[in-house]
This record gives sequence, C-alpha cells and structure tokens, in this order.
Amino acid sequence: MQAVGSFIHLVLWLALAMLLVRFVVDWVQVFARSWSPKGPLLVVLEAVYTVTDPPLIALRRLIPPLRFGGIGIDLSFMVLLLICYLLLTINSRLLLS
Repeated sequence: MQAVGSFIHLVLWLALAMLLVRFVVDWVQVFARSWSPKGPLLVVLEAVYTVTDPPLIALRRLIPPLRFGGIGIDLSFMVLLLICYLLLTINSRLLLS
C-alpha cells in the first residue's frame, strides 16, 4: 500500500505544480499582453494547459462565477487547488502513515 500511496502523492504534487505554473503564466499574460511563449517553453506550457484544462472546464460548468456588479470572479481554479491539497492531505494520512 505504501507504493500506491507514494505514486498518488507524486501525481498530486505534479498536478499542483502544473496548476501553479498555469497560474503564473495566466498572470504574466494579463500584465504583458504581447508576451507569447516560444520554443521549448511553448511545448511545456501546451502540456500544462492540456493537463489542467479538463478539470478546470468541468468545475467551471459546476461553479458559476461570483458576480460583483460588472465583474465576475472565477472560483474554479481556487476550488481545484483546494481539492488537490485535500486529496494530498488525505493520501498522506491514510496511505503514507
């Protein structure tokens, strides 16, 4: 059971790392609109977006944006981060202890 727990732990950490990379890239694109990745970075970011898009799209269907007047705040990213952290904690308590 230890090997399964370690594998799940690794997968969850990789998912969190990819989500954090996506977070940084999204904010870079917000502040520097003319920036676009090139070369090997483009390949890495394409992989990150390919892995992180399906769960985010699924959560966006379930969780509507929080409206403040004319502004909508997308909570799906924060919910996905929270889910990953909770699964990581549960895995650590049950399978790795």
